[in-house]
Amino acid sequence: MNVICVGEMLIDFVCTDTNMGLVNGVNYVKKSGGAPANVAACIGRLGGNTSLVASVGNDPYGEFLIQEVKKYQVNTDYINVLPMSTTFAFVSLADNGEREFAFNRGADEQLELTANEVGELTDNSILHLGSATALLGGGLSDSYLALAKEAKNKGNIICFDPNYRIDLWRGRDQEFKDACNVYFKMADMVKVSDEELTLLSGENDMKTGCQFFHDLGVKLVLVTLGPDGCLVSLNGKQTIVPAYEINAVDTTGAGDSFIGALLYKMSEAAPSENFYENDLEEFVAFAGKVSGLVCSSIGAMSALPTLAEVESMSFTIKQ
Repeated sequence: MNVICVGEMLIDFVCTDTNMGLVNGVNYVKKSGGAPANVAACIGRLGGNTSLVASVGNDPYGEFLIQEVKKYQVNTDYINVLPMSTTFAFVSLADNGEREFAFNRGADEQLELTANEVGELTDNSILHLGSATALLGGGLSDSYLALAKEAKNKGNIICFDPNYRIDLWRGRDQEFKDACNVYFKMADMVKVSDEELTLLSGENDMKTGCQFFHDLGVKLVLVTLGPDGCLVSLNGKQTIVPAYEINAVDTTGAGDSFIGALLYKMSEAAPSENFYENDLEEFVAFAGKVSGLVCSSIGAMSALPTLAEVESMSFTIKQ
């Protein structure tokens, strides 16, 4: 089954001056990025079928981004090239892998799809909505919603990752929550961090927070807990799948590779009435391995492993 990833495709300028922040950092390296692009690249790298729906500028950066995702076997037929600048994100790193972001938006917000394209993209596919910028308005927001509604009408699996970035929503948390609620009501599965769970549900208790999403119709809630693993909540039944021992260098793309690996597994398996209940623990453990490998190197895409690399490595469960 094909996995459709829609949203921003951008250049990450990653500051290599660790612990300096964006104010004091001087040296930067250019990396391909954008959450949906990272997810698609992960799926393609593992050997899955995936299409990226995004827009870039008609400039060297846009050309670079398209060339990069093609290296990961991502279908680029639905990437728009527009007469404007490609979107940039500047990222600083700390010793523990945590990040600071600043965005310079460009072409990503001008994505437009025809009705025919929306129909084509939602034929026998899983739809992943994991854009950090798609709820901010513009053509991207319209295309995002159109795809979600059509996928829902066709009974497709819809995965929603709110991808909250404080630098994009500072002082507008309620607006962000209201926008997310529209997609929670359509989604079959939701991936959030523990901080996002508290923000979006208004609950500090994780079980109660997960129930907030289940009450809106979400079957599967995945709460990523960093070094503590992942809380899996399926129809109210909860399990924590532990993380693996890693040396975190850069957490950029960790969540994207996690959900990408999980969607890869789902796309390769036959759908079931109980929403993969019998396979979920295995799928999440696999996703944790992929995410851990990505965190051990700089770059959200360049660190992505192949399926053979994941299967050939030994992993130790974090105690």
